[in-house]
Amino acid sequence: MADAVAASGPFKRGNETGLTYDLKWAAWEWLYHEAGCRVIGLEVKLEGPGGRIVDLAAVGPQNTFYIVEVKSSKPDFSRDDHTAGDFSELQGREGAVAGRTELAKETLRQALDYAKQTDPEAWREVPAFKQALTDYRRVAGKEGAYHSRVASFSTKFHDPKFMGIADFHYLIAPKGVVARNSLPPQWGLLDETAAVSLPAPRKDVRKNAGIVSNFLRAIARSNTTSMMRSQGMAFYKGESQSLR
Repeated sequence: MADAVAASGPFKRGNETGLTYDLKWAAWEWLYHEAGCRVIGLEVKLEGPGGRIVDLAAVGPQNTFYIVEVKSSKPDFSRDDHTAGDFSELQGREGAVAGRTELAKETLRQALDYAKQTDPEAWREVPAFKQALTDYRRVAGKEGAYHSRVASFSTKFHDPKFMGIADFHYLIAPKGVVARNSLPPQWGLLDETAAVSLPAPRKDVRKNAGIVSNFLRAIARSNTTSMMRSQGMAFYKGESQSLR
């Protein structure tokens, strides 16, 4: 297989590392040369559960669907390697998190009353109030971080609906990032040279003309967006949304 394209290539996104970009192109070459795909897209937003964006989506012979996800580091892999049980456990902490915030809010109210009674002119400088305000901001910040984590929590690698949208799912990662024994069920693994470390099992995926059409349309949209971005073309108001 040919070497991956240079990390400063025209389709590199601003938030991508050179390693991630090279892994994408190694996967692209594998899809083209080894899997026989002739329709391949980068950063494809597929219709269906949550409208998830996949790093590469491709269509091979007999309308065989492939999805490849790029993981350049262990933390990058861990972000998506959660089960529904992990998500339920995270949600179960909501009461405790909200309770700490309410307690800090009530303490702040009491400190405010005390401060205004103690020093009506400079109540903001009363130490008890300043400490209560600091504590409330800290706890409220933790609650905000908790809700952000819930909103972005990914179970993609273990989601049956997501696993049902392609015949083959692969991860591509440098050696040592994803151990074979930690690979999620029904996923295959490619190393950084796009050699198959572990083949993905083929799944029985429901397809009809509409599903195939939607898959192809999603790839076409992503490729149009990538081409426009690589050439510095502007997205007009409303157009960028329709292309994604």
